[in-house]
Amino acid sequence: MPPKKKGKKAPKLTKAQKAKLKLEEEERRLREEEEARIQAEREEQERLERQRRQEILDRLEEKDSKRRGGELGELHSLLAKNYFAVKKHKNDVAQMTKWDKYMKCSDIPDPTVQQEVNTFISLWNDNPECSVQTVFKQCNVALQLIEELETLLGEVTDEAHIPKFQEALMLLQNIVYTKILNISMEILKGASNHIDTETGNMQAVIKNDNTTLCLWANLMRNPRFKRLTFKSVGFGCELTKQLAASNVALRVLYTSYDHLSIVCKLTHLKPTTAPPSLLTVFNDVPHEGTYERDKKAKETPEVTPEETQQEAEEAQQEQNTAKEPEQEKAVEDDFLSERLSEESMNTGTQLTRSSIPNTEDGDSQYEPHTEDIADAATPPPMDDHAADHSEGADVVDLRMYTPLGGVFYFELFHLPSQSFHVKGWEIQKMSDAGLKVFKYIPEKPNPEDEETSSTLLSLYVKLPESVVFLETPRAARWDAEAKYWRMDGIIDFSYREHVEEEVAPKVERDEDDDDEEEEEEEENSRGAKVSFKIERFSPFVLMQRTYANFPFRSWELRPLGKDSALYTIHGAIIDLSITIQGNQCMLKSDRELGLTNLFDRWMSAPDLQHTMLKAGINIFVNEHTGKCIRFGHKDPFMEHVAYEQMALFASVCGFSWSKWNAKCGPEHFVIKVCEHQGPDPPPEDLWNLYLVGAQRFQKLEMTETSDVFCADHHPDSEFHSTFIHMMQDNMSPVGITQTREAHFLFVDTVQSLFCVTRPLMFC
Repeated sequence: MPPKKKGKKAPKLTKAQKAKLKLEEEERRLREEEEARIQAEREEQERLERQRRQEILDRLEEKDSKRRGGELGELHSLLAKNYFAVKKHKNDVAQMTKWDKYMKCSDIPDPTVQQEVNTFISLWNDNPECSVQTVFKQCNVALQLIEELETLLGEVTDEAHIPKFQEALMLLQNIVYTKILNISMEILKGASNHIDTETGNMQAVIKNDNTTLCLWANLMRNPRFKRLTFKSVGFGCELTKQLAASNVALRVLYTSYDHLSIVCKLTHLKPTTAPPSLLTVFNDVPHEGTYERDKKAKETPEVTPEETQQEAEEAQQEQNTAKEPEQEKAVEDDFLSERLSEESMNTGTQLTRSSIPNTEDGDSQYEPHTEDIADAATPPPMDDHAADHSEGADVVDLRMYTPLGGVFYFELFHLPSQSFHVKGWEIQKMSDAGLKVFKYIPEKPNPEDEETSSTLLSLYVKLPESVVFLETPRAARWDAEAKYWRMDGIIDFSYREHVEEEVAPKVERDEDDDDEEEEEEEENSRGAKVSFKIERFSPFVLMQRTYANFPFRSWELRPLGKDSALYTIHGAIIDLSITIQGNQCMLKSDRELGLTNLFDRWMSAPDLQHTMLKAGINIFVNEHTGKCIRFGHKDPFMEHVAYEQMALFASVCGFSWSKWNAKCGPEHFVIKVCEHQGPDPPPEDLWNLYLVGAQRFQKLEMTETSDVFCADHHPDSEFHSTFIHMMQDNMSPVGITQTREAHFLFVDTVQSLFCVTRPLMFC
């Protein structure tokens, strides 16, 4: 092993090098000392700045605390004034409507009186009249009564009335269907007297405002007859060879109303009373000692029973020495309870009080619970009792999907015995039995015979012109045994909006068939249609997702003048705007959708909501919305407080969506506000951001174009206990005066639209 080599010694540093190193070390030390000094000065400046800011916050909070009672009292006075005015107006309208109905001597019974409903059903059931016009007229009366019963079921507050209304509803639906069935039988009995010279069969279409009855009697039983078309209705089907040779009658009953979905809901959904009370700011006008107790509770998280008892005694003493008379307080409590119950029935939204704790004297605290917020961040699963999904995913959940355009009853019956003529006499076999359902059992297909290779029934349906499908519709069939809609058993579904541009392949056929095909294509080219194959005869509907237009992309409420505003919602699919004038609303859209009964027509807010939902345009929420779509949870209590106060200033101030609302946390809301009037949109520099919180309202220093969210208040602003007083700090005296002159019906309409759409939550 070779010997180790000795390492070379490091060269010695010269005096110049040593001096240079010493100088560098001294410079580094001085630099570090300078950086430490600068850091200390920076930290001291930051501490002083924080101290200065805290002193400003303390002064602002102290100032806000002193005027809190006055601001809340003024807000309470404004809300109470509008509430009593709206209540009186609605009572007067209800009394006038009742009197007008009495003076007209209407034959429609009162749905709340069970004896009148039972009498109407019994008399109609015993009436043997089978005239088409008479029966359809009676059906219209029954349909109006059914609609009133549906409204009562949605507003009922006493569970004892639910079975009574449900029973009357089901009886009326059954008798309407039975009477139309009797009409069908009478027409089919005389089918031989109305033979179509071209096909040798009988085909008839009877239309009414709410019902279209299509009948076809297979008198010739020609196996070569394949295509059946009701051109005026926009319905057609291809018959199998087995059906074309059978002694059958086919009925297509189209109803603009949907009674089967009601049966499904009554069967599988747990009946409930009206939604729980909405939250209002009225409950939160505390006595002067309330906020002091709230503050003490925050400073001392753990309170002993002795301290709790002592605080309760102090609260009781303060309550006893309150200046407000007991009689006036009782009137106020009655006012609150009536207003809450009324608003919950009108809106049906999920602004519940379950997550808001109450103090012992009944005053609500504004602080939300973090545990409740965390639990509600993810939409909870559907209720177990809501629907029976044991049959699989093909069962339609009527909270996720909405049937539109009515129901198509696609039914097959045995053809009744026909009359025949002998020496000038018409002989008809009499029978008490009604139409008998023909049980269609398809024969096994023969692969070699193309005509019998398919046992499915091919249908095409022209989309109803009374509805709008925002997306591709889906078809569902009715399961009569289980009483719900299903999506299985329907295949080859296709949706075509513009069929006039399509060229069908040429197929050799007779001249008569060519003429019929040309007429059919000409009829179909006028509107969109769907086509599919179904395995059995059963009622079917077209439906779309209930919340297809959710969540909203943005929204804005802009004042147009005295008691006038424009409410715009940019949905996920379609943009809509609602012009508000007093208590009347007019809907407009950026698309050409037709629907003359909906767009550009003045109507009340409840009528507008009902008409839009019936037409398939949904921007409204209900108790199931939070379970069907995902959204960022917000405090529902503060949400409703914001809507009430925004409505008070809607005739002068504009409100709009802010991107920071989704980033400010579940306990806050960020809203863009500006004072503006006129048809033109306000300039961007007029908008200010406001933070709505549980403890206070404040104007933010940041803007919509800021890079990050910051909750610092604007340097030139103060804190307030109400939203309206916060906005007044940046309003002109003329604007403030105009807010006090706003009509109570306009304020009520704006607030109701906010509550049924909830833009702060679902945008």
